[in-house]
Amino acid sequence: MRLVSFASPAGRRPAAVVGTPGDERLLDLADAIGVDDVESLLADDQALAAARSSVAAADVSRLPRLAEATLLAPVVPGKIVCLGYNYRGHVPDGVDPRASDPEFPDVFVKTPNTLGGPSDAVAVPHAAEDVDYEGEIAIVIGRRAKEVPVESALDHVAGYTILNDVSDRAWQRRQSQWALGKCFDGFAPLGPWVVTADEIADPHDLLVEVERDGVVTVSQSTATTIFSVPFIVSYLSQTMTLQPGDVISTGTPQKLPHALAAHRPLAPGDSVTVRVGGIGELTTRFVAPTQGVPA
Repeated sequence: MRLVSFASPAGRRPAAVVGTPGDERLLDLADAIGVDDVESLLADDQALAAARSSVAAADVSRLPRLAEATLLAPVVPGKIVCLGYNYRGHVPDGVDPRASDPEFPDVFVKTPNTLGGPSDAVAVPHAAEDVDYEGEIAIVIGRRAKEVPVESALDHVAGYTILNDVSDRAWQRRQSQWALGKCFDGFAPLGPWVVTADEIADPHDLLVEVERDGVVTVSQSTATTIFSVPFIVSYLSQTMTLQPGDVISTGTPQKLPHALAAHRPLAPGDSVTVRVGGIGELTTRFVAPTQGVPA
């Protein structure tokens, strides 16, 4: 299933996306099965089963169109945990691609003010100097995870979504910790939906692509990641309790050579699309900040 959160006069509501490409509709799961939000749905196996039954029985022609809805971030995570440097780069023939793998991942967090939905534009802050994008697959936790072994870590994964880890490189370089460069308001667009884990046969066999203003700047398979999804969940759960709805962003591939050579900071008017096979795509527009008030 594809699960979304959408804005209604009654507030944020959960829904499933049904129908065919070009005619996708929304099945309101608050009405259909009485759940309040996607986070609680993901944590409840019985509710998920009821949602699947409702999807199978839905009269698609009577449902509102997805294109007419305002989608919000599909979950509101208690924490957003991110990985840096989780994809192997190109190496010459005959060189072991694993030779330079780090023993442990670089881990950082994005604060709650960074969360944005798939319909939200990102304001380029007045103080920003070198805003950049990072297209990433994000794990969504469905079952509480504390000190879980690698072998059972996938049991705690409810599904997958897309996160654009927007970053200001200049602020990131000012200190050994990356927080200030990562945590400007709105710097974590998330969505458009959560694809439940049963729909993803192998999260380590997906193509991640990024387009900036229509030009492909990233294209790499998750087969080249250093740390697997079960390892990441297990590793993080040794220090923090992962709760339903928590998001773990798994890192971004390196940009293609032409994109690295032509780097320029994001500016108002730019657009970035992150596309992941089997999950979908997330497009983020960048706009000017509110005039007269620093962003």
